[in-house]
Amino acid sequence: MKTQWNLFLAFFRVGMLGYGGGPASIPLIHKETVETYKWMKDEEFGDILALANTLPGPIATKLAGYIGYRVSGIFGMMSALLATVLPTVVLLIVLLKTLASFKEFDWVKGMTAAVIPVVGMMMAVLTWQFFNKAGKGMGYVATTLLTVLSFIALVLLNVHPGIVIVVLILTAVLIRDNKKRGDK
Repeated sequence: MKTQWNLFLAFFRVGMLGYGGGPASIPLIHKETVETYKWMKDEEFGDILALANTLPGPIATKLAGYIGYRVSGIFGMMSALLATVLPTVVLLIVLLKTLASFKEFDWVKGMTAAVIPVVGMMMAVLTWQFFNKAGKGMGYVATTLLTVLSFIALVLLNVHPGIVIVVLILTAVLIRDNKKRGDK
């Protein structure tokens, strides 16, 4: 029962503090699952995040569902999902109703604008952590090359992120298969 409560609390905090959408919640989920409760290691979280990004749907709920299930089965999954979604639903109703009546005030415009750099910095820190992890795993030259190629494809060529992800997965599989053949 304590595990269920911890799952609920962890993902409730993420739901309450994850202002800015699912990607902004990723560093918070990492903090709760890896550092606070130690339900998994950094490497496992990175693998789960990579897999979750390949699937359709909101990232925070996918992570909550999987981590909840992994930690405590079906009830853990339901607890983590409820805790992730409940604050969003309640806050959405309350905040949108309230902000709609004050939307023309400068302090409301300033409040919403001030969140953007904070979320951007959180994402930058997480990106740096994943870049370092990838650099240690496959080397910094290959990591930098993949980062630059991904940037070119996504930003300059406007390739859909799903296509980039599929190409990267297929490349990783081919590289792994070629290494296995070379080891025989």
